[in-house]
Amino acid sequence: MYTDESLIAFCQRALQTPSVSGQEQAMAELMRERMLALGFDEVVFDRLGNVIGTIHGKRPGKTILLDGHMDTVDVIDAAEWSHDPFGGEIEDGKIYGRGASDMKGSDCAMVMAAGRFAAQTKKDFAGTICVSGSVHEECFEGVAPREITKRIHPDFVIVGEATSTSVKIGQRGRAEVVVETKGVSCHSSNPEKGMNAVYAMVGVIEEIRKIVPNEHPLLGKGILELTDIISAPYPGASVVPAKCRATFDRRTLVGEDEAVILAQVNEAIARAREKDPGLKARCYLAAGEEKCWTGDTIRAKRYFPAWAVDEHSELVTKARRGLLAAGIDAPLSHFSFCTNGSHFCGEAGIPTIGYGPSLESLAHVRDEYIEIAQLTKACRGFESILSELTK
Repeated sequence: MYTDESLIAFCQRALQTPSVSGQEQAMAELMRERMLALGFDEVVFDRLGNVIGTIHGKRPGKTILLDGHMDTVDVIDAAEWSHDPFGGEIEDGKIYGRGASDMKGSDCAMVMAAGRFAAQTKKDFAGTICVSGSVHEECFEGVAPREITKRIHPDFVIVGEATSTSVKIGQRGRAEVVVETKGVSCHSSNPEKGMNAVYAMVGVIEEIRKIVPNEHPLLGKGILELTDIISAPYPGASVVPAKCRATFDRRTLVGEDEAVILAQVNEAIARAREKDPGLKARCYLAAGEEKCWTGDTIRAKRYFPAWAVDEHSELVTKARRGLLAAGIDAPLSHFSFCTNGSHFCGEAGIPTIGYGPSLESLAHVRDEYIEIAQLTKACRGFESILSELTK
């Protein structure tokens, strides 16, 4: 049965359950245990380790998905925390622990809200309610949820990332763009016999910095920012580097796909080649892979699309109506960071909003916490949104 005390206790248990990316099994089992106790009709793990709980209404209708990731970033400075990162300690109306705001508090609120709504209505509502705890979001925003979409085919998605219980209707996307230059190695005492790949990269970077980002009325300006650069061999003990690699963080806007992203950089390389005809350079999107707790592997390009929904759309209108009915002011804005919405809306085209407790600024910080008032308020909000969407 739902009470504020049971929600708080659930959140504490979640924070006492470490679940860095790839090690979410215990958290997934905790969520499954609570879903079954609340009367969910079905709870499954998919091949990647996402947990998906389903509640069927007695009347036909749309499938509503509440999604939150279970993984957290690691704790590398535990000695600097004022509270045990995995203690779930309460002080001054706040619950402390890694993942409190990003985003185990919201995970717990979504599960409890869905269970309470089903109990209060005796499942006499239209449609299907699903709650997912997804894996590896901190590494690959929106990749693991591809499996969730295949399984349940949602009509609407609420991403429960921290919004201070406002409604987010979009976000910039993210891509990791890699640029490589190739030179000729030689002894650094005779540099004229080689070709320094770092000097070549400097010319390319100069042209890349001339790229003027596009701008979106909701999402703001796109970004292309250098985040790392390395030469090879490294360290270069008396050796002129034969290779150089630079990585750029590209924050994308709606309408900017892989082709647009790479075309801009290739044009910059072409301009650099006009000044240096012997330039050898290329660009591509980074890729990566991570092991899941199930033993399966996620492999994907590090490209996660931007998305935005119309503020007058059915999902936004009904979600705000539900929140207002619960006495929750619901101003519209957009996420400043990347979320699983990159898949749900950016890739799959499913109407999506963000709504959840706590502040974006509390993600990944020392002494991370969630205010109990935010946690309980968000739970009421989730329940009221479900009420509107399943009428």
